[in-house]
Amino acid sequence: MRVAKDDVEVKMTIPGAVIRQQTDFGNVRGFDKISGEYFSLAAGVDTTPLFQGLDGNACQCPHWGFVLSGRVTTTDAHGVRETVSSNDLFYWPPGHNVLVEADAELVMFSPQHEHTRVIDHMRAKVAG
Repeated sequence: MRVAKDDVEVKMTIPGAVIRQQTDFGNVRGFDKISGEYFSLAAGVDTTPLFQGLDGNACQCPHWGFVLSGRVTTTDAHGVRETVSSNDLFYWPPGHNVLVEADAELVMFSPQHEHTRVIDHMRAKVAG
């Protein structure tokens, strides 16, 4: 799910403040602690080989985040592609791969246990 800033409903405007809220933005039921994450990604990064060996050869952890800069495309298990870019909020459900289209800076929030498992898997792949 991708939502551009201007598409998020303005709930309140007062001098010096604009409050926007996107409701129903993913579901956290069944998860414990979350982690806050900052990702710096270069154009061309593709998670496909790093996720080989995970269920469905994809990241099975949901992520909620914000694109500070750049452009990133996810592909789900059904081949559905979605691109997020600067100033977009996003929700990536479990079962995705990531391709960085343009150098990107992301802030993400993820279930800590599940994403640590994915990160550890990627680290092991890189280490050989």
